[in-house]
Amino acid sequence: MAYRFAQRQVRRYEAAGHGRRTDNWRASNTSAQAEIQVSLVTLRNRSRDLVRNNGYAKNAVRKIANNVVGAGIIPNPILSSAPQEKRLKALWDAWAHSTDCDYDGHLTFYGLQKLVMRTVVESGGCFIRKRIVQDKSLSLPLQLQLLEPDFLDLTKYDQGLPDGGFILYGVEFNKNNRIVAYWLYETHPGDSTARFNLKSNRYPIEDVIYVFEKDRPGQFLGVPWLHAAMLRLKDLDEYEDAQLIRQKIAACFSVFITDNGPTLGNVGSSDQVLLEKVEPGIIEKLRPGQQVSFASPPQAEGYGEYTKTILRGIAASAGMDYVTLTGDLTATNFSSGRMGWLEFNRNVTEWQWQMLIPMHCNRAWKWFIEMAAIYGYIRPNVQVAVDWTPPRREQINPENETKAMIDAIQNGIESWSDIQLQQGYNPEEQIEKMKKDKDAFAKASLPSYTDKQAMNSKVPTNTEASQQPTNQD
Repeated sequence: MAYRFAQRQVRRYEAAGHGRRTDNWRASNTSAQAEIQVSLVTLRNRSRDLVRNNGYAKNAVRKIANNVVGAGIIPNPILSSAPQEKRLKALWDAWAHSTDCDYDGHLTFYGLQKLVMRTVVESGGCFIRKRIVQDKSLSLPLQLQLLEPDFLDLTKYDQGLPDGGFILYGVEFNKNNRIVAYWLYETHPGDSTARFNLKSNRYPIEDVIYVFEKDRPGQFLGVPWLHAAMLRLKDLDEYEDAQLIRQKIAACFSVFITDNGPTLGNVGSSDQVLLEKVEPGIIEKLRPGQQVSFASPPQAEGYGEYTKTILRGIAASAGMDYVTLTGDLTATNFSSGRMGWLEFNRNVTEWQWQMLIPMHCNRAWKWFIEMAAIYGYIRPNVQVAVDWTPPRREQINPENETKAMIDAIQNGIESWSDIQLQQGYNPEEQIEKMKKDKDAFAKASLPSYTDKQAMNSKVPTNTEASQQPTNQD
């Protein structure tokens, strides 16, 4: 038994041991919300400060939003009735492709998608309120109002609600521990006039969307995505400032004249004029006993290697590769660039399908369908399925990748529709466009571009085409 006990002690996890290497390692067993609540406000403020003043942080937020949303994640409604489907698509185009959907009147629905994504990355989350605006000029009275996560009243706390629920950090739960409402301020608490009228109101979850990345079970508040890289970004800023000052000092070319001999002549004589600056082609005569020495400026060494190392860690924290974060292609070949791009693409796909589409797009689409039914564009209680098409991912080697897609279709590995969705296109719309193009080519007596054999054959000239018999002949 003593031997077995000793063996268990030897086989323990090293990371759980206690000793010199782990003396300064302090780890808590707090819940996700306990950790977040203590640090959330500070993390948000510092994240925004970095995005404002640090080019790498700003570029990370921009690159993530551009790749996740791009020109927009587009819905494709599916109804059993073709006329209703056509009517619904026309209504969506009129509402989503204009600023009618934005409560502030600035962005289209796809612009709102991108702003939501930017806010989630920079601030940890984003609120979207459903607003019903009675305005006859609008195609639909539904509008979306985007709010920063600061609007959530983190001080709101109540453990004894009449229905058995409770409020924690401005989030209201029912007795079954499910979120039923958010307590949001009427104005941004950071406004200069907010301290005079800082009041929060209850908004049911049916009228509010909260988008954030969920990292732990039980988590209901998001944190800025760059939290693991904030100290590195700040240190890199200070290091670059120090190197800049060092380079300025190194650029200063100082000359020192040492006079070891006796002073001759009057103070105001011409041979007493001291050398004050060095100019191209200057010839300076020195008196006996004078010596010239030059300053040895500090050398700025190791700057590039250190900066690259830090930036690789920052890129990893942001979920992207070094090249995407910095745009530095000096040491990148095709294979390494492709591997980094593919890994970033996996993260982008996850952010699209595991966060933005289920949390934001589907909820906003549900509001849109409800209003469309109320105003008679579709029958009440009709089931409307929807497919979302993310933006097209740019190809690194279009020729080889296109051949690979064609082979996948011909060998039955993937369907033509799936390939179209991967390229950011709606398959049904593509078919309609191809039909239209084919009819136009046939009307002009030209081979269709989809007919490879015909395109490779000799295309008749205008003279030959005019001599060919027509249907009337």
